[in-house]
Amino acid sequence: LALSPRLECSGVISAHCNLHPRVQDTDEFILPTGANKTRGRFELAFFTIGGCCMTGAAFGAMNGLRLGLKETQNMAWSKPRNVQILNMVTRQGALWANTLGSLALLYSAFGVIIEKTRGAEDDLNTVAAGTMTGMLYKCTGENIWVASTFWLL
Repeated sequence: LALSPRLECSGVISAHCNLHPRVQDTDEFILPTGANKTRGRFELAFFTIGGCCMTGAAFGAMNGLRLGLKETQNMAWSKPRNVQILNMVTRQGALWANTLGSLALLYSAFGVIIEKTRGAEDDLNTVAAGTMTGMLYKCTGENIWVASTFWLL
């Protein structure tokens, strides 16, 4: 069986050759008929959480590389130095991804709860969700009761 250098579709719709003219200009293949074409707060929460986790992992890995190179600058290039740098990269990447993912989860949860409670989708929900997330993230153990009481009101 020889593979041709160019892709020939011969009128068949496949995942590798979606050049069928009927498919290109319609939304019915992306969204079901009658579906809302804008995403709500709940759908955006998944994008926010995933994006923050990936961003945290990337920045954490860069910070881990910086810290690993700084801490091992007096060592010669060898396997132990490489392992120590890689350990710092993975440790910092996971730490930052967990932190930013947790913040995004709190922010998204507060945003969805506020939107469902108020019945409105506006900038006030965003400001309130951000404020409540910041208060809960920065509060200490003894002040968590104040933050949770404020949230319940």
